[in-house]
Amino acid sequence: MARQKKNIVAGLDIGSSAVRMAVAQFDNDDNSSLQILAASEVASQGVHKGDISSIEDVVSSISAALERSERMVGVPIDSVWVGLSGTNIMSLTNKGVVAVSKPDGEISEEDINRALEAARAVSTPLNYEILHVMPKSFIVDGQHKIKDPVGMTGTRLEVDAQIILTPSSQVKNLTKAIYRAGLDVEDLVLSIISTAEAVVTDRQKELGVVVVDLGGSTTSLAIYEEGDIIHTAVIPVGSDHITNDIAIGLRTSIDVAEKVKLEYGDCRGDKISKNDGFDLADLGANESEVIKRKYLAEIIEARVEEILEKVDDELKKIHRSGLLPAGVIFVGGGANLPGIIEAGKKYLRLPATLGYPLKISSITEKVNDLGFSTAVGLVKWGGLMENTSSVRPKLNLNTGRISGVSNQLKKIIKSLVP
Repeated sequence: MARQKKNIVAGLDIGSSAVRMAVAQFDNDDNSSLQILAASEVASQGVHKGDISSIEDVVSSISAALERSERMVGVPIDSVWVGLSGTNIMSLTNKGVVAVSKPDGEISEEDINRALEAARAVSTPLNYEILHVMPKSFIVDGQHKIKDPVGMTGTRLEVDAQIILTPSSQVKNLTKAIYRAGLDVEDLVLSIISTAEAVVTDRQKELGVVVVDLGGSTTSLAIYEEGDIIHTAVIPVGSDHITNDIAIGLRTSIDVAEKVKLEYGDCRGDKISKNDGFDLADLGANESEVIKRKYLAEIIEARVEEILEKVDDELKKIHRSGLLPAGVIFVGGGANLPGIIEAGKKYLRLPATLGYPLKISSITEKVNDLGFSTAVGLVKWGGLMENTSSVRPKLNLNTGRISGVSNQLKKIIKSLVP
């Protein structure tokens, strides 16, 4: 296939506000380096808070993004790596214990895989399925905090694993929509984890860092420490709520409020002069009305404070509030809001920065749009998985990806597609 010949991989991010697709080509000599060939974005329809509310509308949005991407790349795109998010995603921890299989006690990758399979044996809620099993650390004969036990000697191997669960209906609806758009699903990946692959360094993961994706209807976060993911969460509040607050506060339409947010939005009320203002009529309002920018900033800051307090609540759950040396990395469309860095430092009491993709070149400027962080992350994730020969140890131990879409499920859904 053309995609495989040219080392092309595609990532699809189906968000509540926009559907974004990124297509990249990997360097034959350096599989960790990629060049973005195309990045397309269309308004999202049929998605509410990360969950599909209308399959036909989602198919239409995916098809539009696919058509734009194929036009830019010049070759057909036949499969994608897909980001999965939503407020119903759950996270829990479990242990897996196995006996080392070799007579001489040397631990192999097969033993690690068996330990991960043992960790999968959890009681899942009704209509939920396992999306990822991610090893946090291993224990060999009582020796804790082992990162890579392959080649070590022992008789008993244990793994502490982080398990991500997702509603089965969400998986089926999402894959059905993608198949109807004429694409195959390489795999489903928790969006915030793939995003972190693109914007976080190994050093930051080792020290302790939280990645916060400020989306339209939701805010997702992933917390890393000692190189491994230790917590994930999806908060049902996002940048669309800021737009709603502006519409109510200024008594204007949602469309005008969105333009106001993009043009004059800021969450630093104390940094803006009391005399600065703008006319709503200049942004499409029916009547002329001068609004003080300081008042607008106060509206925005109140909602940003609420979002960051909820992020801090998640940090408190695992006793990491204010205790991550590498700080917070903001990604997602909402991270374009001026002042978000200062707000992060103030309300989370951590160093803060914006998350731009690492080791990525591009022929399009969209790669530097924070809204494309997830799509680019999916591309990087997909490239690493397809080039497992050079990165297999890292992926097995740090992400422990277990396929979210089984072949059987693919066959079932394809049989449903007319």
